[in-house]
Amino acid sequence: MTGLLKESDSILEETDQGAVRDAGIIAASQKIEHYEIATYGTLCAFAKALGENDASKLLTQTLAEEKEADWLLNDIALNLVNNVAAE
Repeated sequence: MTGLLKESDSILEETDQGAVRDAGIIAASQKIEHYEIATYGTLCAFAKALGENDASKLLTQTLAEEKEADWLLNDIALNLVNNVAAE
């Protein structure tokens, strides 16, 4: 996670404001979301295996929220930012 945050800082430091920076920030943010999705998915599996139904329910809800955040970032990138950055 530290490496992902350093990468995000590098994007901010090495790019000018604008669509290219925005695309980089979205890409870095999606990497973080994917890390979180993997983590919560694993924790959900552990909770289910241990019969921790309350924890499993909460972790499943959090996993769904992380997936939604990733979907929104992807939608913004594909429908707005990436096309402008490519120009």
